[in-house]
Amino acid sequence: MDQSCPARNVCGIFDRLDAEWAALCADASVQAAVADWLMADHLADDLAEVTGAWVGTLGPAQLLAALRPREGVLSDALTDAVLRALLRRAAGQDRAAVLAARIVVQAMIPAAVRMARGLARQGRIFDDTSHIVVVALYEVARAGRIHTRPGRPAANLALDMLRRVGRELAREHERLGEDLALADGHADRGAGPAERAHAQWVHSAAAAARLTPARDAGPEEWSQARLELLELVLEAMESGTLSPSEARSIAWFHTATPVPDVRAARLAGTTPGAWQRHRSRAVQRLKSVVRAAA
Repeated sequence: MDQSCPARNVCGIFDRLDAEWAALCADASVQAAVADWLMADHLADDLAEVTGAWVGTLGPAQLLAALRPREGVLSDALTDAVLRALLRRAAGQDRAAVLAARIVVQAMIPAAVRMARGLARQGRIFDDTSHIVVVALYEVARAGRIHTRPGRPAANLALDMLRRVGRELAREHERLGEDLALADGHADRGAGPAERAHAQWVHSAAAAARLTPARDAGPEEWSQARLELLELVLEAMESGTLSPSEARSIAWFHTATPVPDVRAARLAGTTPGAWQRHRSRAVQRLKSVVRAAA
């Protein structure tokens, strides 16, 4: 099987998930359960209005439409509210929790496919990484975690999925003694498989958070100091200490090839002076956290 599966949108496990989803949508008991959830969570009227469906006929298909909205069709607020409601249910221990998690998985398939393809481009087998990614996605969904950190819940969910994938790959490399191709090309050759896998995870998480704007990271990006900075900034985002823009203001500047303030300000929709002050405040906030933890 071709590793990257370039001629198709999905393959293997993703095809099976889509086939299973079609069966779920055709199941009257599933449709009734979803309609009841939407009514209980006070989301039914809003979802019916934007999807053109009658409240009593709302089901998994309408939920998926809400979680994968076309631009201009649904508001971000409604999409986020639906996902948060599903995550709260997915954290339970009954069959409803399993169904809620399964709906979240279906909504996040495009992100999972992109992640699996990214790993395939690094030399891994697409079908193998697809299974790892889907298992991680289901586990994250079942955890039902709703972050307090800034950012939309789908983006936070994807970051949690990436973290789990990184941990699983690190364990796999430790067991098998293999290297991630990309990390092996840049990271310290004296590091073990787990360290190289961890370095790859840090860069993948940083890229997902837009902390590394350069498309091709040079060797300096894999230095220990840079990895420690990225991990520190990611943890600050995770805890809510830094907003995404504050994190980027630090990561884009404190690197071997800083993003010029003029360009960074333009990307952020502000002025260079305001961007510099924004970064200065972010650095002070990060320093205070580091001092408190010391």
